[in-house]
Amino acid sequence: MTNYLSPAELHAALMLRDLSDPDQGPHAMQALLGHVTTALAQAWGVPARTVRNSPLVSVADNYDNLGFAPSAVTRDQRYSRYVSPTVMLRSHTSASVPGLLRQLPEATALDELAVVPGLVHRRDAIDRTHVGAPHQVDLWRVSNTGTLGTEDLEAMVAVVVEAVLPDAEWRTVPAVHPYTTSGMQVDALIDGEWLELAECGLMAPHLFATAGLDPEQWSGLALGMGLDRALMLRKGIPDIRLLRAGDERISAQMLNLEPWRHVSLLPPAQRDISIVVADSFDEEILGDEVRQALGSRMDDLESVELLELTPSRDLPLGARERLQIDEGQANALIRIVLRPIDRTLTAAEANLIRDDIYGALHQGPVMELIAG
Repeated sequence: MTNYLSPAELHAALMLRDLSDPDQGPHAMQALLGHVTTALAQAWGVPARTVRNSPLVSVADNYDNLGFAPSAVTRDQRYSRYVSPTVMLRSHTSASVPGLLRQLPEATALDELAVVPGLVHRRDAIDRTHVGAPHQVDLWRVSNTGTLGTEDLEAMVAVVVEAVLPDAEWRTVPAVHPYTTSGMQVDALIDGEWLELAECGLMAPHLFATAGLDPEQWSGLALGMGLDRALMLRKGIPDIRLLRAGDERISAQMLNLEPWRHVSLLPPAQRDISIVVADSFDEEILGDEVRQALGSRMDDLESVELLELTPSRDLPLGARERLQIDEGQANALIRIVLRPIDRTLTAAEANLIRDDIYGALHQGPVMELIAG
C-alpha cells in the first residue's frame, strides 16, 4: 500500500526555498550555475534556455517517459514522495525533459541548450553532505541540425568541470541510465579523493520517439549535476546545512564563489538510542522519519547514523525479553549528533530532541525517555 504525502508535508516541501532561483533571493548557487550555462552556450555557439517547472510532476514523466522499468527500485515509496497515484514530487530534474521534448517544433531547425534547475525530493541519509531536498540541474543540448555524438559529450564534460572546478583533474567511468546511451559518471579529484560531480550520456532515441519526434532527425546530450555538492566543492564548504544558514557570518559568504572562511561550529551534543524497528529498516528510512519528526528543528541536527541493526532472532534471550521484541523486528543502535550552526544546545534541549526522535522511530512497547 502506497503512503501519500499529507497536506502539511506537501505544503512544507513546496514552501522550501529554491536556492538556484533568483526570484527567491540571491545565492552563490546561482552564480555557479550561471558560469556553467555561459560556458556551454559560448563553447557551442547555441542559445541557452532556462526551464523552471513546479516540483509537482506526473509519475509518467518522472519515470515511464524517461524509460524507467515498471520494476525499477527507485519507484518504491521508500525513495520517492508520492502525492497521488499519478502525481509526485519530482525525484530528479530530468522529470521536466519529456514535457520539454513534447513542446519542440519538429519542422523547425533547432540547436539549443535547455537548463533545468530546481529542488528534487527523495528519501536520503542525514549527514554533512546529504539532505532530503537537494538541488539539481539538468543540462540538455537538443538538436535536429546535426548528429551529436560521444566526442561532443566528452567536450561538454570538459567545459562543465572547468566551469565548476577550474583546473581540477577529472575522469569518467561507465554508468547506466534508462534515458541515455554511452552513459558516464564524471568524477573530480578533490584532496586526493575521486568524488562524483555529474552523470551524463547521449539522449536515448526512445525519448524523442515517445515525444512524437523522429529519432533519426533528432539527437542530444544529457548531463545532470547536484548543485549542492558542486557549490560545496567549489567553495570548500564542509557542511550542507551552511548553504541555508541564517547566521550573517555564514549567509554573507553564500552570495559569492569565494573560498569558504571557517566559522566556529560550537561543541556537539551526542546521544545514542537503542530502539525496536522493522527488520527492513535502513539509513534512508531513518533519515526520512527523523526529518518528519523534527520538522523545522532539523537545522539543529548534524547527523544521524545507523550504527548497528540486529534482527530479533540474533539477540540474546535477555535482550529480547527486555525490549519485548517480536519476530520480523530488529534492534537498531542509532547515534544522533546535535550541533546547531549558531548556538549551543542545552542538555535539556538535546534530550528533548533525542526523545522526539526516539518516539518517532521506536516500535516496541517499552519506552525509555530521558527528557522528563
